[in-house]
Amino acid sequence: MDAEQAKARMKQLIEEIEEHNRLYYEEDAPRISDAEWDKMMRELQDLERRYPEWADPNSPTQRVGGSPRQSLVKVVHQLPMLSLANAYSPEELREFDQRVRDVVGDSVQYVCELKIDGLAVSLRYEEGKLALGATRGDGETGEDITANLRTIRSLPLQLKEPLTLEVRGEAYMPKQTFLRLNEEREAQGLPLFANPRNAAAGSLRQLDPAIAAKRGLSLIVYQVAYIEGRDLSTHSQALDFARSLGLPAVGERRGGMSIDEVIQYIQDWSEKRHTLPYATDGMVVKVDNFAQQQVLGFTAKSPRWAIAYKYQAEQAETQLQEIVLHVGRTGVVTPTAVFHPVQLAGTTVTRASLHNEDIIHARDIRVGDWIIVQKAGDIIPEVVQSLPNRRTGKEKSFEMPAACPECGENLHKFAGEVAWRCVNPNCPALLREGLIHFASRDAMNIEGLGETWVGILVQKNLLRSLPDIYRLQRDALLTLERMGEKSAEKLLAAIERSKNNELYRFIFGLGIRMVGEKAAKTLARSFGSLDALKNASYEELLSLRDIGPKMAESIYQYFHEAAILHMLDDFKKLGVWPTENHIVTEQEQKTPYSDKVVVLTGTLQSYDRAEATRLIEQLGGRVTSSVSSKTDILIAGNEAGSKLKKAEDIRASGKQPHLLILNEEQFLESIAPYIPQTNVRRT
Repeated sequence: MDAEQAKARMKQLIEEIEEHNRLYYEEDAPRISDAEWDKMMRELQDLERRYPEWADPNSPTQRVGGSPRQSLVKVVHQLPMLSLANAYSPEELREFDQRVRDVVGDSVQYVCELKIDGLAVSLRYEEGKLALGATRGDGETGEDITANLRTIRSLPLQLKEPLTLEVRGEAYMPKQTFLRLNEEREAQGLPLFANPRNAAAGSLRQLDPAIAAKRGLSLIVYQVAYIEGRDLSTHSQALDFARSLGLPAVGERRGGMSIDEVIQYIQDWSEKRHTLPYATDGMVVKVDNFAQQQVLGFTAKSPRWAIAYKYQAEQAETQLQEIVLHVGRTGVVTPTAVFHPVQLAGTTVTRASLHNEDIIHARDIRVGDWIIVQKAGDIIPEVVQSLPNRRTGKEKSFEMPAACPECGENLHKFAGEVAWRCVNPNCPALLREGLIHFASRDAMNIEGLGETWVGILVQKNLLRSLPDIYRLQRDALLTLERMGEKSAEKLLAAIERSKNNELYRFIFGLGIRMVGEKAAKTLARSFGSLDALKNASYEELLSLRDIGPKMAESIYQYFHEAAILHMLDDFKKLGVWPTENHIVTEQEQKTPYSDKVVVLTGTLQSYDRAEATRLIEQLGGRVTSSVSSKTDILIAGNEAGSKLKKAEDIRASGKQPHLLILNEEQFLESIAPYIPQTNVRRT
């Protein structure tokens, strides 16, 4: 077989395999056996190895996962992925309907569809081929998980027409797959996933696509966000068209309904939804007509033309066996109810947080009580109430112990707080939880240093402080059971990589009380270095946006504790001392981009798209993907196309006469006073 014949055969195999995938996953009507399918796949894999120059990145062979990546790349959504407002009763649905009809009149019709409990994703196809898949993230910026999404067999890698479009969907793990995965993890002594949603999210955020490929995920498309070359007038029509392209558009839906019919449809599915192969936590109600959607518009967080109805949580009665205590990374001691197993929303539940002592007393919950438990939002187990009429007299009231269950030191309750805390800095629980947080994905992102290994390393006395992470040695790691050479090398490499993390990740990882990720970013951008931050006055901290009096006091006290200063000196000696090298202006300083809507088009030579977006956001701007009359600045790189033309037309029409169009040189001049010159990457 020569190269041209191989190319033709590979194309034929891809088409045949994708068609058989469609028949199997969408129609549930396979025409060939698994053995025949495997034979075709092996032939395609063999040809791709022999003729790599003809290999298609969207080949079905990619569904088994490619090479692991070092990290997930940030992606700016072409259109924001907003959340939905919630309704919990028919009355709230009628109020939503009234708000809609007040704007667009009584001719409105609704479409109603099941709300799948998974991970929201955005999918972009270019000329019919899957080009990008991303998580929702904060709605504006997500993470590139294209390689992992390619492993989902129900998702077409190539559409039936060569169209450019963007759709939104929900990636989920079927119930049976979830149960099987947890059985396997239990047999291996690994932590269990709490629910199918967590399992799906964890699978899609794996750095190794091969792991995602083994998890058996699926996906349903619920929205066509953007499409070129097609004029669609309703949401129902758009989903039908998406299905005709081969996309797994949501099937359990009904359109053309009044609000009374919507309410009845929701009631009809109240119990039936538990028979579905995937978890659902409600129904989504949308105005079907796109023109009416446009008139209704959006709030800052959600569309005014849609609402999510959340079903009342399923409840069960069980008996409380004991109340156990957990010490968190900030020293808060949390009581947890342990009860006889019950089935709730398709899963077995044995525990629920009781949050604090005051809630236990307010609800009169005693050890030995019969209690009512439910899953809030069909996800988080909680104790609703006790059943005093079923008491026998053997029940015992709960009192918070005076001493920490981990270290034995006295617990403290600070003024204005309901929580009891352990304030012993040497408490093993604080150390363990603090290490887990420091190494977590949103902090220092040390892959491989999760809860299990932190527990082992603390127990073996290899970790006695946060800086000890950077003292771990290969020989010491190899003495641990189940730690092989490759695992040790991967862990040490991940630890070394974390030294180059952004400053905000380090600040967040320190676990300063009341300082979340957003506040950590504010501190990093405002002070630029740990030296400046630890020497900041209370007044300087309080002057920052997003930093209130209590948080400012917490930060100030943290950096004035002798033990903390000693720990920071330790970090510095170990070479872990990140700085913020993207911006040197103060947080509140006005820039040419403050409060401006900015669009990037074409290719910049000095920055890639993600870097330029990050800089503009740090200078106070908001980057969007499409040009409109609300656009303030367009930055046009090389080969700028239709967006540049549209911006020029909008400015010329008088709709936005002050729209500023900058080339790359002008863009660099505008940001030069606010960033270090070394930050510019010339290519």
